[in-house]
Amino acid sequence: MADVAIPRAKPQMTEAGAWAQLKHNRNWLGFWFMVPAMVFLIFFLAYPLGLGIWLSFTDTRIGRAGQFIAFENYEWLWDDSIFWLSVFNTLLYTFVASAFKFGIGLYLALLLNEHMPFKAMLRAMVLIPFIVPTVLSALAFWWIFDSQFSIISWSLKQLGLINQNINFLGDTTWARICVIFANIWRGVPFVAITLLAGLQTVSPSLYEAATLDGATRWQNFRYITYPLLTPIIAVVMTFSVLFTFTDFQLIWAMTRGGPVNATHLMATLSYQRAIIAGQLGEGAAISSAMIPFLLAAIMVSWFGLQRRKWQQGENND
Repeated sequence: MADVAIPRAKPQMTEAGAWAQLKHNRNWLGFWFMVPAMVFLIFFLAYPLGLGIWLSFTDTRIGRAGQFIAFENYEWLWDDSIFWLSVFNTLLYTFVASAFKFGIGLYLALLLNEHMPFKAMLRAMVLIPFIVPTVLSALAFWWIFDSQFSIISWSLKQLGLINQNINFLGDTTWARICVIFANIWRGVPFVAITLLAGLQTVSPSLYEAATLDGATRWQNFRYITYPLLTPIIAVVMTFSVLFTFTDFQLIWAMTRGGPVNATHLMATLSYQRAIIAGQLGEGAAISSAMIPFLLAAIMVSWFGLQRRKWQQGENND
């Protein structure tokens, strides 16, 4: 008579409660590992954001509790020409600086990805503008563009190209150009190094196969490099736009928003109204008005990545 296999009973969990779940459920364990980060984000990001939005609906001032006034702060901003100038400055500053950072950063990434002598040292040197503290960079540029002691004006005078110093930070057009240049100088390393990391993941065999088929360097970039870098470009440029749009330290240290509010961004104007002038409610309203622009930048990147997944036949998960 053949032996009949008797199924063994599954071992019962003797431990009970949360400790048993932590030992046997990885998802539950992962949740508890995320709790410290969640608490940090709630207290230092979510709570200040919610408080700022609430203050934008009040007439709170420094040293005096405010009352709920609904949309009066926003109605006041709607008729404020300085606010709309700051919106224009912010969009101009963000668009121009981000475009140049992408172009220069992509070029540097492609260059540093090639075989060249001292490549490791050059990669380290590219990071210098990014690791220098923002305020120190701003002070350095403030000295470079100073109306009296500018090294640029001094050099041009020595070459006989100008007769008097250029008032870089005292002219509205020059001031905008100077702060955009400073932001580009600081932001290019972030874009370049991130794209360089993406280039390292592209298999050289793809370029070899394309070259054997007669592809040029431009065709290699157009049909191999750029499509494979698209997800990384979307992420890095989203962060670049967010960092540029919310820039404060560089502008405040260089120009304080001047001359004649020509370099006031929404972030610097919010600080001026809320802290310097003491109008916390109005300053919070300016900060809250930045949220739709930031959400728009994030959604453009998100929809772009989703569209790329759909084109490649992938799921949206």
